[in-house]
Amino acid sequence: MTEYLVFRLYAPLASWGEAAVGESRPTATYPGRSAIIGLLGAALGVRRDDDEGQRRLRDGIGIATKQRSPGSLMRDYHTVQVPASQAKVTYRTRRDELSAPRKVINTILSSRDYRCDGLWTVAIWLTPQAELALEDLERALKTPHFTLYLGRKACPPAAPLAPRREAFARLRDALDASFPPLWGQDQEEERKALRLPDSVVYAWEGGAKALDGNEGGVESSEVWDVPLNRRRWQFGPRAEYRRIARAGEER
Repeated sequence: MTEYLVFRLYAPLASWGEAAVGESRPTATYPGRSAIIGLLGAALGVRRDDDEGQRRLRDGIGIATKQRSPGSLMRDYHTVQVPASQAKVTYRTRRDELSAPRKVINTILSSRDYRCDGLWTVAIWLTPQAELALEDLERALKTPHFTLYLGRKACPPAAPLAPRREAFARLRDALDASFPPLWGQDQEEERKALRLPDSVVYAWEGGAKALDGNEGGVESSEVWDVPLNRRRWQFGPRAEYRRIARAGEER
């Protein structure tokens, strides 16, 4: 038996950032390692420039997610005005940029993607190098130091995370843990309200058999979502394993 900290994530808008190139800011369909570590760091009060605190989080926990619903994709279109680069001119604030002569102002077009009405379960466990305690993480999620949000500050949770510690024989059992319905409905009404799909996606780390001891139907890939330095926005790779299963057949 292994002790896990399990909690759920739901919001009308969430954005699980992926590699951004140019004007496009895409989102994954479920939170990766960087997003979960950022959420836990905010709950604990670990700042981005606290390299030691970030290291303890990065090295001390294992992470797995269950995508009950990816939600629907929404793309937000942006226009931003910025001054062109000029020799010997430095813009230190946004106010300085807006005070620049109109003739040197350029318009940048960009788009940001969000997931609408997504629902996810997260399971956390401690690694052998852990300097943290699941009890502390649970307490922090219940009474967070900083405001929690799902990827961007415009995406606060819209339901209690309902974190709890519990021992399970398998990681899959932890991800299949049940939670109270979001709006006091029964499970079937919740499924209809959120338009939950007929399949769920498990994503985890630690090996192909780590979910339930079975390698059947498992795929894997290298993902770059291990936060190495939050101040410089540097990330490293890890191996992620995934399996798709029919909803209702989790147990």
